[in-house]
Amino acid sequence: MSPANSPDTVRRIVEKFHTIFSAEPIVAEAPGRVNLIGEHTDYNDGFVMPAAVQFHTTVAIAPRREKRLVVFSENYAEQMEFDLDPLPKTARSHWSDYVVGVAQELQQQGVALPGCGLLIHGDVPQGAGLSSSASLEVAVCRALLEVAGESLAGAEMALLCQRAENEFVGARCGIMDQFISVHAEQNHALQLDCRSLEFSQQPLPAEVRVVICNTMVKHSVAAGEYNRRRQECETGARWFAERRPGVKALRDVSLEEFCDSESAFPETIRKRCRHVISENARVMEASNALREGDLAKFGKLMGESHASLRDDFEVSCRELDLMVDLATQIEGVYGARMTGGGFGGCTVNLVKADGGEEFQTRIAAEYERAVGRRPEIYVCVASSGVRRVR
Repeated sequence: MSPANSPDTVRRIVEKFHTIFSAEPIVAEAPGRVNLIGEHTDYNDGFVMPAAVQFHTTVAIAPRREKRLVVFSENYAEQMEFDLDPLPKTARSHWSDYVVGVAQELQQQGVALPGCGLLIHGDVPQGAGLSSSASLEVAVCRALLEVAGESLAGAEMALLCQRAENEFVGARCGIMDQFISVHAEQNHALQLDCRSLEFSQQPLPAEVRVVICNTMVKHSVAAGEYNRRRQECETGARWFAERRPGVKALRDVSLEEFCDSESAFPETIRKRCRHVISENARVMEASNALREGDLAKFGKLMGESHASLRDDFEVSCRELDLMVDLATQIEGVYGARMTGGGFGGCTVNLVKADGGEEFQTRIAAEYERAVGRRPEIYVCVASSGVRRVR
């Protein structure tokens, strides 16, 4: 798979920008991501380990005389225009909300935005759990900063884009997606503390590939169940906070403390807490395994993570479970698990590099035979974060 920022891709985007806006653009891009381990821990102030993938949102931009944002989406073949003074105050449940939200946050930070023309192209698969929205936000943010002659530190950029999604778009995402899109390093995963934003880069060995398997399903309960899981986790955290000073979220509770208290919880809350607390511990173990080059241990932890998401957090589904089961039967697979919010979307698999093609062929055929739907398989290497490419 060729990366989105290949010279031909950038050249084509620049030529289209010339056609639409008759101007010479700056071009920025930001990647999507896959989470190797640490699911549903980010909004519990916990630990995650994502890696960027070579799918990107690319934004070409140039200033205009009028104090307006003129935004053309190549994916939707649609153009939108917005006055900068003032920008819209409410979202419209439209792709352009992400652009407006970021622009509004930049203005509130004191960035004087000029009128701009923007051309947006994205190849991050939508609805697959690879964070196309964060990729769009971060790419737009970098492009607007470039044309305004301003800059932000990495963590500031990630937090600004998260606020745009939380407060303008209205999606209660954690910080992981925006943070990895900004800070990713090629051939590395990133271990992130979602509270302190301290992070470390963990090298991914050259002999493995990250393979993403898209089940091509997304069950309609996903959004409502996601919000319910957040509430259930907050209920568990409050119980501990009332009994022990210093507890602000489930990340402050150890496995030992949970085991000592689990009988006090209703079954559902007990299961949700057990997943988050054990998942945080798995991320730390997985980080150690990568540092030591122990891919077998890392893969075992991926399997434990999937079982916990399936049985305790209850966010898997038949298609995800099948995809994981099929993967674990193929030689050369270190580990497999669902990734993302759940109820469909993708699995992530750690596979020996020389077995990638066989894995891709076998799992696609066996999954299609079982469910009657052809999956999409993406064989990835870890990509770098947001950058200006022209």
